[in-house]
Amino acid sequence: MATPLLRIGTRGSPLALIQAEAIRDGLAAAHVELAAPGALEIVAIRTTGDLVRDRTLAAIGGKGLFTKEIEAALLARDIDLAVHSLKDMATQLPDGLVIACHLPRADPRDAFVSARARRLLDLPRGAVVGSSALRRQAQLLRARPDLRIVALRGNVETRLGKVNEGKVDATLLAVAGLARLGLESRITEILPTDLMLPAPAQGTIAVEARAGDDRVRRYLAPLDDAATSVRSRAERALLAALDGSCRTPIAALAEIDGDRLALHARIIRPDGTQCHETRLGGAVADATLIGREAGARLRAEAGPGFFDLPVPEGTPV
Repeated sequence: MATPLLRIGTRGSPLALIQAEAIRDGLAAAHVELAAPGALEIVAIRTTGDLVRDRTLAAIGGKGLFTKEIEAALLARDIDLAVHSLKDMATQLPDGLVIACHLPRADPRDAFVSARARRLLDLPRGAVVGSSALRRQAQLLRARPDLRIVALRGNVETRLGKVNEGKVDATLLAVAGLARLGLESRITEILPTDLMLPAPAQGTIAVEARAGDDRVRRYLAPLDDAATSVRSRAERALLAALDGSCRTPIAALAEIDGDRLALHARIIRPDGTQCHETRLGGAVADATLIGREAGARLRAEAGPGFFDLPVPEGTPV
C-alpha cells in the first residue's frame, strides 16, 4: 500500500470527521496528485475532551482539551496537518505550529433546540436547559434568570438525544455543526446575536501545520479564505487580550463590509448578573489591533475580579 502524501489528523467524532473530509476533498480538488487513491489519509485521534465525559469542560482545564493530543501528533510528525474547530483552539499555539488555513466560515450563530417551546424566550419558568459552555450559560441566565442550567457533555447526537429523552427541556448548539451533520431540521430557533452572541471563531474550520513545512502550506494555500482569516484574527485577538478560556464567558462576532471590519464583543459574569459589551470598527488590515483594543476596553470597564465567581463544575446529565 502506498504511503499517503498527507496524513490529516482530527478528532474521531462524527462532526470532526465531516470537517476533516471537507479538507480532504478540498485538497483533492485543488491538486491532481492528491486526488489519486491513497494520497490522503484521515487519522482519528482521541483527545482529553473526548475521553473525560463525567466533568464539565471548565472543570478539566479549559482550552486545548480537544486539540493538545492532535497537536502532539503533529509535532511528532505522525500527521502532516490537523483539522480543528477554531473555537476549540487556544490563542497561544505550541511552539512550531501555525494556523495555515481557514475554510469559509459557516453560520456562526447558536441554535435553540427544544420540544417544549418555539423560542428560547417562550420556555416555561424553571425549565431545564442543558449546556456545558459557560458563554451560553451566562447569556442564558442574563436573558432568563429563572431557567435551571445543567451541564451537558458529549457529541452533537448525544446532546440531541438528551432532549429527545426529556432529560432536559432544551439545549443550545452551534448552527454550523448541525448544518454540517445534516441536522438543520432539529433547529427550533436560530438565536439572534443580541440575545446569544457566539463564541469567538464559532463556525470556522481551521487547519494547523508545522511552521516550517512549506510543502503542506503550499497545498493548503488554495483552500484558505481571506475574509474568514481576518474575522478570526480580530476575534482571537480579543480572546487573547482577555486571557479567554473555557472558564471565561466571552462572546464575539466580527463582520466585514468592503474594506471595513466591525467587531461586537461581550463579557458576562458566569451567573449572568453583569455584562459589558463594546463595538469597534476599523480597517480590515487592522483586525488584530481592533480585537486587542476591544479586549482592553472590556477589561478596563469590567475591573478586577469580574470573572472571579465560582465556575459551576457539576456532573453532566
